[in-house]
Amino acid sequence: MNLRITEIFYSLQGETRTVGLPTVFVRLTGCPLRCRYCDTAYAFHGGAPMTLPEILAEVAKYQPRYVTVTGGEPLAQKGCLDLLAALCDAGYEVSLETSGALDVSAVDRRVVKVVDLKTPASGEAEKNRYGNVEHLARQDQVKFVLCDRDDYLWAKAALEQYGLPDRCEVLFSPSHRQLSATDLADWILEDRLPVRMQIQLHKHLWGDAQGK
Repeated sequence: MNLRITEIFYSLQGETRTVGLPTVFVRLTGCPLRCRYCDTAYAFHGGAPMTLPEILAEVAKYQPRYVTVTGGEPLAQKGCLDLLAALCDAGYEVSLETSGALDVSAVDRRVVKVVDLKTPASGEAEKNRYGNVEHLARQDQVKFVLCDRDDYLWAKAALEQYGLPDRCEVLFSPSHRQLSATDLADWILEDRLPVRMQIQLHKHLWGDAQGK
């Protein structure tokens, strides 16, 4: 089995519950979505085929504790599920960053699922697969990337509609250079939302550099 890989690199986790922790990222090639704020469009095409043993060997070079499988949209490749299971079997703490447009029900239960719910300003909100909410466990996280006040109000309504805070951790993130982090923080505090606000650490450290 081959998977098409854009890059494998070692960096600090820039988002989610493990923000700031050294992590190996395995970025799979390809994505069926075209979000307006996407910062990894270079992963839409290209990449190089790698076998599962080759990927595991490359990851092992860094001797990591944490491994994140990301994209693009990693679940767009059928072999992603086997990769996730193999990384768990190897003893890593594994997370999956997924757009939420594809079914997550078959993802290994040991994997922490970080599932986006695309907001209206992303241009891809109609692709949200809301059935994925039923497959979220307490260890998982739902992420909203917010571009403006309307996105915030939409996400706030989704919290209640799907009972998200009772299912898993919820992350609110301002879209880089589109929404003021201070404004988002003020809104969250004003409304007393049970969410974790996050800022993309890697953007502040390295800007838009690829492989960071």
